[in-house]
Parts: sequence; C-alpha cells; structure tokens
Amino acid sequence: MSERSRNLPRRSCLSVPGSSERFLQKGPTIEADMTFLDLEDSVAPLEKEAARAKVVEAIRSLDWGERVMCVRVNAWDTVWTYGDVIEVVGNAGERLDEIMMPKVQSGAEVIAMDLLLTQIEKNVGLPVGHIGIEAQIETARGLINVEEICAASSRMETIVFGPADFAASMEMPVLTGGVQISDYPGDHFHYVFNKILMAGRANGLQVIDGPYLKIKELDNLRDYCMRTRTLGYDGKWALHPDQVKVINEIYSPTQEQFDKAWAILDAYQVATETDRKGAVMFGDEMIDEASRKMALKFVTRGQRAGLKRS
Repeated sequence: MSERSRNLPRRSCLSVPGSSERFLQKGPTIEADMTFLDLEDSVAPLEKEAARAKVVEAIRSLDWGERVMCVRVNAWDTVWTYGDVIEVVGNAGERLDEIMMPKVQSGAEVIAMDLLLTQIEKNVGLPVGHIGIEAQIETARGLINVEEICAASSRMETIVFGPADFAASMEMPVLTGGVQISDYPGDHFHYVFNKILMAGRANGLQVIDGPYLKIKELDNLRDYCMRTRTLGYDGKWALHPDQVKVINEIYSPTQEQFDKAWAILDAYQVATETDRKGAVMFGDEMIDEASRKMALKFVTRGQRAGLKRS
C-alpha cells in the first residue's frame, strides 16, 4: 500500500465527477482531506470512457497538495472496470494514492484488483504496492462478507459505507439514502455502522461513512455526522464544498480534548515510569493502561487534523 496515504487524515472525503472539467478544476481549491475523482455513479454511461483521460490529466496537471488522491472506478460487474484501472493507474503517475472499489461483494474482488494493480505497477515503473485500495460496502452480500473484504489485501487502507445503494439492496422503503428516517425508532443503520467499523478496526483500516444527500441541510448533516463520529468513524463523504467544513469540524477532536489527552499521557507516564504505579488519580478519575490507549487515539486524530498542544 502507499505508506504516504495510509496514515493521512480522511475526515472529509470529497467526491468530484470525473467527467466534469469544471468540477475537476475546482477540486484542488476545496480543503478536503481526501478527494476522489469519480468514474462511477456521477458519470453517465456514455461519458465513462472519455472521463478516464480527464481524470488522468487532472491528477497530473493540478496541485492537489498533501491530500489523499483517489479514483473511484466502476464495479467488477460492469464492462468498464479493467479499462478504468489500466488507463488511469497506467497513466496518472505516482501522485495517485488509491483506487476505490464500489459495491464490493467478496474478498475475491479485492484480490483480483490487487493482482491487476501489481501488473500495472510493474509495467509502468511504480513500486509494487504503491496504489492502495478503498472498498465500499453497498450491498447485503458485501456486509455479510465485510470481514474477509477488509482482510483480503495488504493494499487495503479504508472501508467505506455506501448508504444509498445499501438501502436499495435491502429494499428499504426510502427514496433518499444516508439521512435520518423519522419513522424508525432509532438509527436504522446502527448495526451496519458497527459491523463495518469492527471489521475495519480489526484489520487496521480507516473507516468512512458515506454521503449525506440533502446537501443544503447542514444542521442535519452535523447531527448525522455525530452518530458515526461517536462510534469511532474517521470521516465522511462530502458531495458539496459547504459540507466539507462541517465534516472536518465534527471528525476532529476539540482543542480541549486534545490537550486533556496529552495531559493524561503525561500523568500516566509519570505514574508508570517514575512512581511505578499501574493506576493513578487524574483529577477526579482513575486512569490506567486503558486510559492511555483512549488518550493516544485522541492525540493521533488531533495530529492528523493539524492540532498542536496548547
């Protein structure tokens, strides 16, 4: 996998249609942690092949900064997948970090992508393993097989939930994916969120929630972000520049949380290395090794988000 991109933040993951030169030009100006140029659902079937060259040109000619740079190809059950991968990976150069696979159903699909990427890397002179893989869980079968999908390849960096296609796969009586459903007494995706999260974390992956489709409802977006942020997700898709700022804020620790986490690490280090105690009082709470692990996660997330200790 690309070591450069594996540990970069993915709080906000911006979707950019690969067929739109206007949106491609605007993409680098939007401060998302990760940008994926899309060849799948946002591109009309008659435009898919032509979009490949536009995506390659955008990756090679525009300044994308330090963000994670990704291309979403079409799913293996279409006629475009191999062409997408060969043309884009074969010509985009080393700035391309990842390929995103939509509607992944099994670990075998990830293995097939891994093998194809290896051949292309060898042929174009990229280090073998340079291109990472993001896999989307968007079907009932994909959810059932999510553990094997997450473990299928060392190229795997991220597992992503796709709410709209998943709702269709489950035949849910909804017409908008990735939003609250007032008729259900709870979160209708709670089990799905947790199953994907556990599979991702068990394999050392970042875990990303899919898009909130009502792009003008920023307060509702904020509420929905809090659901997966509280569970432990790393970030969420953005479909519009206005969503990026909200998402970046929600999936970052506050300065207060970041500073407290550092203080816990300091206190625990003194307790274990100087006082030789396994547990110690920190204010009005007892901290121990589990506290250190929780604090370390906050510090890591904060550093990814650019926070510095105050």
